[in-house]
Amino acid sequence: MGIERGETQGLMKVTADAATRQILGTAIPGTEGDEAIHGLINAINAETPFDALEWSVPIHPTVSELIPTLLRDLKAV
Repeated sequence: MGIERGETQGLMKVTADAATRQILGTAIPGTEGDEAIHGLINAINAETPFDALEWSVPIHPTVSELIPTLLRDLKAV
């Protein structure tokens, strides 16, 4: 969606607990970030492990399409 609007830079960030796989927080500033973050907020409130969303198929075209890729790329720090 950002590319469609001429915006090719951005940030999507998720913090999760490595042991419980729970999403602790997220930030998606920028174009359509409010739309994309909604599913992650629901996952936080439902205490859904991020693995459950990792292979989900969000609607197209939206910024939400990037969420499965974001979750697959989580790394322990």
